[in-house]
Amino acid sequence: MKILVVGGGGREHAIVWKIAQSPRVTRIYCAPGNPGIAELATLVPIPIDQIDALLKFAVSERIELTVVGPEIPLSLGIVDRFEAAGLNIFGPSRAASEIETSKFFSKQLMQKYHIPTARAEVVTQQEGYARLSSFQYPLVLKADGLAGGKGVVIAETEKDAIAGLDAFKKLGHAADKILLEEYLVGVEASFFALSDGVHVLPLTSAQDHKQLFDGNQGPNTGGMGAISPAPAFTTEIETAVMEQIIHPTLAGLANEGRPYRGILYAGLMFTSSGISVLEFNARWGDPEAQAIFPRLQVDWVAVMEATQNRSLDTIQLQWADTTSLCVVLAAGGYPGHHQQGDKITGLSGWDRAGKSETQLFHAGTVRRGEALFTAGGRVLGVVGQGRSAAEARDRVYRAIGSVSFNGMHYRKDIGHCRVP
Repeated sequence: MKILVVGGGGREHAIVWKIAQSPRVTRIYCAPGNPGIAELATLVPIPIDQIDALLKFAVSERIELTVVGPEIPLSLGIVDRFEAAGLNIFGPSRAASEIETSKFFSKQLMQKYHIPTARAEVVTQQEGYARLSSFQYPLVLKADGLAGGKGVVIAETEKDAIAGLDAFKKLGHAADKILLEEYLVGVEASFFALSDGVHVLPLTSAQDHKQLFDGNQGPNTGGMGAISPAPAFTTEIETAVMEQIIHPTLAGLANEGRPYRGILYAGLMFTSSGISVLEFNARWGDPEAQAIFPRLQVDWVAVMEATQNRSLDTIQLQWADTTSLCVVLAAGGYPGHHQQGDKITGLSGWDRAGKSETQLFHAGTVRRGEALFTAGGRVLGVVGQGRSAAEARDRVYRAIGSVSFNGMHYRKDIGHCRVP
């Protein structure tokens, strides 16, 4: 079976790493990929937003299944294009993925189908300035469209909110509409489910650490690490999330003529008054996927095939009874203007077969000759498993001790600091 994975970050490296363990697979391609992925797959130099070129490649190479990692190709309708050409592709349609690509649509859907979420008001940028004085603070500002991780601002004061609206002007059409949203207090966690358009399969939980510095301080990032399963995420909580959030969301999308097939990622807040949805994503999270896939003990390709065949009701998942921890190694200056081109050392000897208790996933790296250099804000993800969170942390941070590049920054408290 020939598979094409679209994307080139740490999430896609984790996906390729898991796919490579399947006996069904004869060859893996990845567009555009990265040097870590190149050890497992053939890299294809096609950017993720070039849908025509990706489709042409899939047709010419007779790809049997395409797997979409990031949100941008989903927003551009890659699933619709491939399916119209008769090709199998794993991911939701453009209309269904709007649950991520438009926060306005997502909020409307939740309100219509009584899915618990924070109160919000939708305004234009100009209207936003006039409305700020009427809200309690802290206040959450969200750009409607995709904004590369820069579309959410938590404003402690009205002055912060004004600065947030000013910053949104740089986002273009993504911030044509803005949500002014109630700030919720509680504990965050992420939950992942899989739908084939008919059946729904609960997957697992994780907890992302967004802030740059220890103790959940500093600016938001794309994610500085994750732990899976999320601490204190019990079977009872999973049942409540499925009943109150996942099932009604998928039923609502189907009722709106947007049947959902693929990964549904619910970002949740556990408050004193119950569970509330912060956001939905239409794909695996990153770095959550890096922490989750090493725990999965079944053939992921078989699960994706069942999704394509609408037979998820025949699948039984198995998860390792371990805790998995991912720590992101970031470039100096991230998430702002960051360094690139620094040599990375200490990567020799890492296990590539998926059998060890630590894994290394590439994100922003580039190979020049025999050496590796930094080429992005989030450079590497170091993942470890243990019988407890403490054991997983110990393994990850000992492994990190061998890796080095100029300006390397990482949090020292992943899986230890409670995420607010």
